[in-house]
Amino acid sequence: MTAGTPGRKAVISRDDIIEAALKLAGPNRSVSSLSLREVAREAGIAPNSFYRQFRDMDELAVALIERAGQSLRQIIGEARKRARADRSVVRGSVEAFMEQLRSDDKLLHILLREGSVGSDAFKQAVDRQLNYFEEELRLDLIRLAELNKTGLFEPALTAKAITRLVFAIGATIMDAPPEKLNELTEQLVLMVRMIVTGTQTLAVTGVTER
Repeated sequence: MTAGTPGRKAVISRDDIIEAALKLAGPNRSVSSLSLREVAREAGIAPNSFYRQFRDMDELAVALIERAGQSLRQIIGEARKRARADRSVVRGSVEAFMEQLRSDDKLLHILLREGSVGSDAFKQAVDRQLNYFEEELRLDLIRLAELNKTGLFEPALTAKAITRLVFAIGATIMDAPPEKLNELTEQLVLMVRMIVTGTQTLAVTGVTER
């Protein structure tokens, strides 16, 4: 602490400010609604010290979204690697996603909420994270199709459909009562499997115009 400003930290890092913003954000509080003064107060710094680490609140929000995306990609990536014949990649990935929702993971909540609120910078940051998910899933779908000798129609579009579905459903599930989560998980698993079955079928039949 500095002698002239009791309660304020002499040295502050980007991570300290990110953690302060995470404490303030919650199920009913978007990062876009936080003020610089609130975050600075929570971090124990003078408002001017904020600018040593971030240009503005938009840059802080983007950093939070990037951290959220990296964290979730790691968790779901590990779930996919653990998947075996009796525990499909679809179920493993969806259950890993839902477990993070159950754990009240603030990073995941931020990733789900900021895509529909806040500035263009927030929305673009969320979209970048979704694109990362889509690319990783695309590669997995190709690998699994080759392994299982199944067809795969438009892998990039299939990965996009699955990713956007899971995140859209996830955003609505956040406020669902805990007793509904198992049922909603099963529904989401089935929806993703329907997409996978559809892409395998189209790989054989092709698209027919009606």
